[in-house]
Amino acid sequence: MTYLIRSATLTNYPEIARAAGLDPGKMLLKARLSPGCLDRPDMRIPVISVRKLLELSARESGVEEFGLRMADKGMLPNLGPLALIVREQPTIGEALKALARYLHVHHEGMRLSIQQQKGVVTLTLTLRGGLPPAPRQSFDLALGSLQRVIQSLAGSGWRPLEAHLAYPQPRNRSYYRDFFSCPVLFQSETNSLLIAARDLEREIPLSHPLIARYVQDRVDAIGKRRESWDGKVSEAIRKLLPSGECTVDRVAQHFACDRRTIHRHLAKCGTTFSEILEAERADLALRLIEERSRPLGEVAGMLGFSAQSAMARWFKGRFGCSISEWRSGAAERRRAARPQLADAR
Repeated sequence: MTYLIRSATLTNYPEIARAAGLDPGKMLLKARLSPGCLDRPDMRIPVISVRKLLELSARESGVEEFGLRMADKGMLPNLGPLALIVREQPTIGEALKALARYLHVHHEGMRLSIQQQKGVVTLTLTLRGGLPPAPRQSFDLALGSLQRVIQSLAGSGWRPLEAHLAYPQPRNRSYYRDFFSCPVLFQSETNSLLIAARDLEREIPLSHPLIARYVQDRVDAIGKRRESWDGKVSEAIRKLLPSGECTVDRVAQHFACDRRTIHRHLAKCGTTFSEILEAERADLALRLIEERSRPLGEVAGMLGFSAQSAMARWFKGRFGCSISEWRSGAAERRRAARPQLADAR
């Protein structure tokens, strides 16, 4: 199974890579990631590609704590909608429960478990799906990000009791101690943070539980849609269409698989790649042609047509009128077309 993660995870990658003497664009290409994903924080990219990027970056730069440096620059907003759910909980305990419940919305290949015993809470992270031989950078980034999320909610003075990492002690052990500000144990059975149980009762200043519940409802709806392959492909097409490079092979690359896999999954959903592409192309076309300042030749390229004339023929066949006729009565035709687009999806 191909697990996906929001590209916002790499928001600070260029800065960290350059500081380590790397060319961010070249490193992204080595990991089979498009540099354009850095400009689209909500784009879903393969988890295995991100893991490969982190491992390559650490090895080629010689910075063995590369993942932890990424975590140090990360911020709660990088979690997108999940950040709102977590931030608006009344206590740290409720925030961690929300994070565990909705983490898959941000990162499909990671799970957070919470266990409490004798005044100590163990927060354990597990990674799933196509691990490279030594995914230590991914664990560093994940555990370091978890520490920073809790710290942003509890205050800069908060510290965990211990940090556990399931790999041998690195050369630069002091960096890990300074980052977590607590004892760091290597070659542990799990990758986890130990925190005081009393920390769960800490109140989060200015939280708004009503906002959290509203966002949770929206995220629940998004999550259900993304569980299906037709939803995943639709989302990928929406992200890739404006680049003019939206083909089944490009989408397959996005999911780190081949075109046959895409066709097989969509057949199980009762649809095809062409049907989804047509529906998303129609929706984007209506929005683009209403921007009268945008040249139609440019619009044609963004919709994947080789020429403006090809787009014109497609548009008339799809909507029963020319683009100029549509523009002259755009508002009325838009209302009439919405049910058609909804049915197509």
